[in-house]
Amino acid sequence: QVQLAESGGGLVQAGGSLRLSCAASGTIFSINTMGWYRQAPGKQRELVAQITSGGNTNVADSVKGRFTISRDNAKNTVNLQMNSLKPEDTAVYYCRLADGLSIYWGQGTQVTVSS
Repeated sequence: QVQLAESGGGLVQAGGSLRLSCAASGTIFSINTMGWYRQAPGKQRELVAQITSGGNTNVADSVKGRFTISRDNAKNTVNLQMNSLKPEDTAVYYCRLADGLSIYWGQGTQVTVSS
């Protein structure tokens, strides 16, 4: 079983920055993909960015150039640096880990961007 603990959400003004962190614990296969999804009120959950244990990344077009994903394989952590935040980035952000057998989700952290 894998547990994901997220931190770093909050309230920020448009144009500001936030950094989300997620730490995975438990039985973790070394080959996995960690990432961030978000869900705004009334909308479906969508991919923000993900990164494989080999370092390959996939970033949503809506955040390209503003958000950067990184990970530390030794610590089983993934971070999302969010710059130039916009009100439309407001959502609950969820950490996700997929290891080919299972998918695990964090509880989510609220990010609110005021205009």
